[in-house]
Amino acid sequence: MKWLVWALFASASVASATPPVQSVSPYAVVGDAIEKSLTGQAGDPSRGAELIQQRHKSLCVLCHSGPFPDPHLQGTLAPDLTGIGERLSAGQLRLRIVDMKRLKPDSIMPTYYGIVTNGKDTRIAEGWRDKPVLTAEEIEDLVAYLRTLRP
Repeated sequence: MKWLVWALFASASVASATPPVQSVSPYAVVGDAIEKSLTGQAGDPSRGAELIQQRHKSLCVLCHSGPFPDPHLQGTLAPDLTGIGERLSAGQLRLRIVDMKRLKPDSIMPTYYGIVTNGKDTRIAEGWRDKPVLTAEEIEDLVAYLRTLRP
């Protein structure tokens, strides 16, 4: 009996030490876009404007430049986002944020709305594996903001 109690305790400790894998809602890719909102509603452009500048959350300005504050802190590895709302539809923006690798497999842009497990993509920091980098709401906020970027 003593060993049974110890075994149950040991397995509970291991289970609680392993964070649960979070899930993502299913979405449909049509051509080069995800036409339907991931949340069923439009995002908030003001929250998207704040999020795009968060270097430790969205990471956007580490690689992209655009009409954002602090141009000297913006990246040059990826396309400038100035006028992106004119060039791409909401659905096209959504797919690019969700999983740019579907369009360009060798892209350095991480999968923001997917589950990345250890070993699958080594460019994802271990703290962000097994969960999406951004929530569906955050992606919709970014899409709403990026759509406002017009010449």
